[in-house]
Amino acid sequence: MGEPPGYRPSAWVHLLHQLPRADFQLRPVPSGFAPQEQEYQQALLLVAALAGLGLGLSLILIAAYLIRVCCCRPPEPPGTKSPPPGGGCVTWSCIAALLVGCAGIGIGFYGNSETSDGVAQLSSALVHANHTLSAIDHLVLEMVERLEEAVRTELTTLEEVLAQRTELVAATRGARRQAEAVAQQLQGLAFWQGVPLSPLQVAEDVSFVEEYRWLAYVLLLLLELLVCLFTLLGLAKQSKWLVIVMTVMSLVVLVLSWGSLGLEAATAVGLSDFCSSPDTYILNLTQEETGLGSDILNYYFLCNQAVSNPFQQRLTLSQRALANIHSQLQGLEREAVPQFPSAQKPLLSLEETLNVTEGNFHQLVALLHCRGLHKDYGAALRGLCEDALEGLLFLLLFSLLSAGALATTLCSLPRAWALFPPSDDYDDTDDDDPFNPQESKRFVQWQSSI
Repeated sequence: MGEPPGYRPSAWVHLLHQLPRADFQLRPVPSGFAPQEQEYQQALLLVAALAGLGLGLSLILIAAYLIRVCCCRPPEPPGTKSPPPGGGCVTWSCIAALLVGCAGIGIGFYGNSETSDGVAQLSSALVHANHTLSAIDHLVLEMVERLEEAVRTELTTLEEVLAQRTELVAATRGARRQAEAVAQQLQGLAFWQGVPLSPLQVAEDVSFVEEYRWLAYVLLLLLELLVCLFTLLGLAKQSKWLVIVMTVMSLVVLVLSWGSLGLEAATAVGLSDFCSSPDTYILNLTQEETGLGSDILNYYFLCNQAVSNPFQQRLTLSQRALANIHSQLQGLEREAVPQFPSAQKPLLSLEETLNVTEGNFHQLVALLHCRGLHKDYGAALRGLCEDALEGLLFLLLFSLLSAGALATTLCSLPRAWALFPPSDDYDDTDDDDPFNPQESKRFVQWQSSI
């Protein structure tokens, strides 16, 4: 099948499309895009489940590391106040992990923007295609109404005026038959009229989902950014309570990062399968949803020399009929107007209607050509399979960096806050306060000396 203009499957599409797939029984699954099949759904769910497996392994490793650090640490000699060896390395490793997380956040913002741009391009192409289809229906309706009005009024009036000349009435009736034939042929050109599938509605639904997806990722990115910044602040100020709160928040964001990683991986794999060969799936789905013939769909989705225009015969017959009507009206104007001056007004009105109809007909021919709708199809594929997929891969990289950075942070933070100097909880107490432990101790010593 031919590819839309300007669209070629990227290297990422080919790479992801070649990855092996398996269902829940670990049986191989073909990589063709088939979301309606249960085996293919299971393959995508298995890809997403790998992220859950990664989350479980990371939590086990973090717990094992912290248990080893807390329970297997050699006892410190009594009275020692020096920090344990390697303390500075722990703090700096935590800081380095947080900086990597911040870099991942920047990648995430870029990926989120790219994905949003790709979906916006898809929606714009759908809106433009809907405008083209609506223009075709409008032009057909307008021309049919003009011709039917001309048959009812001007041609009827002309027959009455020329009733005394049989040959002129015959020519007028011939023009009537030609106009009715053109109207009948034109009605078959409004192929999208009455179709339940609306590209505009699809564009609105896609934009609605994308708006909430974009917002959800922005909130996730801002949450992780706040966690990183406040963790760095807690380490700088050596605030135990702030570090403890950020440790809990880091665990929450770690779970969210692995969850988004699974969703992104499954979506990227499914999208690569679709983008590797989109024509077959789109043709079958559109034919199922619209009920249009395969000849019409192949013409607009493939748009190559091997597929002929399914409307060419109707267009040719309509153009010939309009030319015949024009020649007949010119003949009537030469022969009838000198004898029947009252025939000039309906003839002029018919000439004007015919000129407007011919102009609209040429515009309709241009709209019915496959170039316009096929260009919209190519733009939609480029937005979805290039920009959106690229942004999705950047979001995947963000989730990986985030998960690794947060896992390292969770391993380092408990050891880091253990290195903080003990805080004096009585710094703000009054020296003369009898409940101050230092003042109580001096009072006991003074009483014993008495």
